[in-house]
Amino acid sequence: MSKWYVDTGPDSDVVISSRVRLARNFNNYPFPHRSLPEHQEKVIRETCDALFSDNPKLKETFSLIRLHELTPIERQVLMEKHLISKELAESNLNAGALISKDEQVSIMLNEEDHLRIQCLATGMQLEKAFDICNYLDNVIADKIDYAYSNTIGYLTSCPTNVGTAIRVSVMLHLPALTMTGYIKPILESCGKLGLAVRGLYGENTEAYGNMFQLSNQVTLGKNENDIVMSVKNISYQIIEQERLLRIELLNKNNVKLVDRIMRSYGILRYAQSLSSDEALQRLSDIRLGINLGLIEDLTEKDLSIMFLMIQPGNLQQYEKRELGPEERDIARANYVRKYMQKGFNQDKEKMD
Repeated sequence: MSKWYVDTGPDSDVVISSRVRLARNFNNYPFPHRSLPEHQEKVIRETCDALFSDNPKLKETFSLIRLHELTPIERQVLMEKHLISKELAESNLNAGALISKDEQVSIMLNEEDHLRIQCLATGMQLEKAFDICNYLDNVIADKIDYAYSNTIGYLTSCPTNVGTAIRVSVMLHLPALTMTGYIKPILESCGKLGLAVRGLYGENTEAYGNMFQLSNQVTLGKNENDIVMSVKNISYQIIEQERLLRIELLNKNNVKLVDRIMRSYGILRYAQSLSSDEALQRLSDIRLGINLGLIEDLTEKDLSIMFLMIQPGNLQQYEKRELGPEERDIARANYVRKYMQKGFNQDKEKMD
């Protein structure tokens, strides 16, 4: 089964991925960080029962992952795939996740809230992601009594999520806005419009590789569909500006832009050591080159695979051993160099 993150989707020249997440809590148990291990275990078991008891197809689709059974590297791999959060990866609670075979859907168990139901999709597919989350939420709600107030909505561990308890986000690749310096006023405008802007792995992370995550800040007083459409509409305004600037850069600074992209292509093709930061920036340049028609021997799918595999957890899992920082830099360069020389065709097939 093809993993969602190596497919292409609508507007994938700018939109890397769409994500919708719903936070839910059981009415009869304390929030995870105030609950006992036996409460946390009941949350896991009752969620599985609610999902699977009348839905054998869902039972075939999902696998239960228990965090205490995973190595640090395995936890990091799940985080790098955005299947679990950084907080869950570092959790000492009786926690876990239900993950679909295509890794498009994950239900985090006993993170900040009892349940965090999330769906990811490539490109701009927020409505699809919301529909899947909403379906799973309804299945669980048929069997579980959620913590809910008729006045304010769903009750959550963090007050900023109270209400609809929905987080809608898109990951955007914005190299032209970054190169020209227009990214700063854009991000400031997002804040005024009720959007939070974060880095690659969400809150308190940096925008490596010109990747910016835009998500709603307000969950109270608006319904889910309005929030989805708001994030989508604002994102499309940014997407249009990014596309216009790409063409402008190509027309006005053709030699300079092409030189930058081809230098990055050459470095990735022959480098013997690459830091994570440099590799992500060089891959960002090449993705831009692909989108502008300047590079034809690589595709967006190739970039998505390399982007994932050069990250520390996936890289160490691929090498089947723990690596120190310098060893990772060498292994990262080796992987990218061989992949770009078309020596890793079997890796593409494994992803399908």
